[in-house]
Amino acid sequence: MDLAITTLVVSPFEQNCRVVVDRTSGDAVVVDPGDAPDRILAAVEASGGRVKALLATHGHLDHVGAVVPVRAALKVPFAIHRADRPILDLMPDHARMFGMGPLRVPDIDLDLAEVDELPFGDGVIRVVKTPGHTPGGCTFVFHDGKDVGLFGDSLFHLAVGRTDLGGDARVYARTIRDVILSMPDDLVVHSGHGPSSTMAVERRMNPFLNGDVDLDAGGDW
Repeated sequence: MDLAITTLVVSPFEQNCRVVVDRTSGDAVVVDPGDAPDRILAAVEASGGRVKALLATHGHLDHVGAVVPVRAALKVPFAIHRADRPILDLMPDHARMFGMGPLRVPDIDLDLAEVDELPFGDGVIRVVKTPGHTPGGCTFVFHDGKDVGLFGDSLFHLAVGRTDLGGDARVYARTIRDVILSMPDDLVVHSGHGPSSTMAVERRMNPFLNGDVDLDAGGDW
């Protein structure tokens, strides 16, 4: 693949929505369309890509709040892990709680629980299950000379996502040990909030990955 990744910081939570285009084929996906549908659609048009799907790393409103209008405009399927359906259903309540406008709950067109890969250009998007921040958390891994991961809130630069909004710290600990720490050092880490990084940096400096935080201490993070 020859990737072009456009990042839009959207919503009051400053969430990173991304338009990913394979320049060779023109295939594109929108990952975590959380807010500002007009900006997202403008970015899609500017990218020149043909969007094949909307992908969500998880179901929190700042990652899926714009799914309904963007899907209606692009007429493409919406993909998320079914374990996050209960979180999706709470989106209108959460929007009111945070003083946001009314948000519509999207239907799930493609259940990521059922797939490990999605076709994309002349390759695939790997759908890596990374539960913990939410029950259905997923990371999308592309290969562009080296691996590029869109982690949502499963991994931040020097931090990880919280677990008190539908997550589970014990599940998260297993995900960190068995999945995230198994990823290669040169993998590019694109997070749902904040700056990007690499696995080498996170393995060395992130307290949740380098042993400074006791993952078995219990309680929420």
